[in-house]
Amino acid sequence: MLECKNITKKFGEFTALDNVSLQIPDGQIFGLLGPNGAGKTTLIRIINRITIPTDGRVFFDGKAVDDEFVRKIGYLPEERGLYKKMKVGEQMMYLARLKGLSKAQAEAELKKWFVKFKIQSWWNKKVEELSKGMAQKVQFISTVVHKPKLLILDEPFSGFDPVNAQTIRNEILRLKEEGTTVILSTHNMESVEELCDNIALINKSHLVVTGATDDVRARYGTDQLELLYNGALAETGKTYTVALGEELRDSKRAVLNLAEGATVNSVLAELAASEAEIISARRMVPRMNDIFIKLVSESQK
Repeated sequence: MLECKNITKKFGEFTALDNVSLQIPDGQIFGLLGPNGAGKTTLIRIINRITIPTDGRVFFDGKAVDDEFVRKIGYLPEERGLYKKMKVGEQMMYLARLKGLSKAQAEAELKKWFVKFKIQSWWNKKVEELSKGMAQKVQFISTVVHKPKLLILDEPFSGFDPVNAQTIRNEILRLKEEGTTVILSTHNMESVEELCDNIALINKSHLVVTGATDDVRARYGTDQLELLYNGALAETGKTYTVALGEELRDSKRAVLNLAEGATVNSVLAELAASEAEIISARRMVPRMNDIFIKLVSESQK
């Protein structure tokens, strides 16, 4: 659906993006990851045509993007921006009209969202009367009210308590089911685990890795096995090494790194012949947070 082809962006002598190419599949949630200053926001602004690349092009449905393309985007920037002295309903109507909705369409769609979020009483409040989390809800509505084909969310959970963060997660998943393509830029690795079908990691202006989330896990994660046991366990075996060990009240716990080519069954077979009495074994799925740290550290060397 969206292709960024050989994108380079320079500000004077500083290179913010260096020959970055991405393909973002239609109808999926794409995680755009990277440390602060990596170039993520610059790429988002290029997709939005807020800034123009020094080199490279962006294509949408196979066509080079133009100003009309922006109407098909819903963009929630990390730096929130609402007019504090305006009433909430008045401001939402204004923003919806800017996205091409008629007055009747804007009012109907907005009132659906206000009922869904149970915020009907906010319509005549001034923005300055809202808490940060309340203002975040309002801005999320303004981002999706025109039913964009492409939704770009930059740190959308910032400022939300866990309940409201889950509400927004549910809405993002619902929009995906309805066919919306979502670019999610976040430092929250739990959100990446829960939501993203594909990811790209950018560091110091370069693309480090991109691919399906499960493929990235398989390629760069460490296979681990969590054991609860009694007795003695060798620090190193033919199929494993102990990464972590601790004493519990009634047993012991160990996290094992699997050797190359080893499987859970081969580890358990080796342990069955040892002095350890295995109480339980659980394969641990590689965490995106650990993979993120590993890849960023390796790319900086």
